[in-house]
Amino acid sequence: MNTKLITATFANGCFWCTEAVFQRFNGIYNVRSGYTGGAIKNPPYREVCQGRTGHAEAIQFDYNPDIITYLELLQIFFTTHDPTTLNRQGNDVGTQYRSAIYYHTEDQRLESENFIALLEKEKIFDSKIVTEVTEAKPFYLAEEEHSSYYNNNKQQGYCQFIIDPKINKIKKLFQDKLQEAYL
Repeated sequence: MNTKLITATFANGCFWCTEAVFQRFNGIYNVRSGYTGGAIKNPPYREVCQGRTGHAEAIQFDYNPDIITYLELLQIFFTTHDPTTLNRQGNDVGTQYRSAIYYHTEDQRLESENFIALLEKEKIFDSKIVTEVTEAKPFYLAEEEHSSYYNNNKQQGYCQFIIDPKINKIKKLFQDKLQEAYL
């Protein structure tokens, strides 16, 4: 198998949550937390968290489409957050927590828009999906202490109450796609 890896970028609330979810799947590599979609270069966490830069907390990773498809990535994305709350995920409020797909190719854009249309048509969610689909912009890595935050801080309250339920959900719904170490 000599497949070229493809980059994907998603924002769906706190990047600690999103990173913890996506790094558990087969075919996903180099999951990194960071910031995208904003107005300044190299924004610091404190300013992003205060909503002063226009960036979203996001993750970016590479994936092997022979192992996990973009459609499967979208299924994971929409299963592990609420895409109907504008600029909010649970107690995390502000534009930095928006639901967004940052596409790198025209195929990703079309697949994202078509999938959202299908979810809306099937009325999968009680409210309208507010996920923005936007061309990928520069991605700035978050500070090192945010890397693998969940894996390094599982006893922290936020991890137990917010991230653990997401991990349990993917174990239940996507067991056949998870890396053996995370089953």
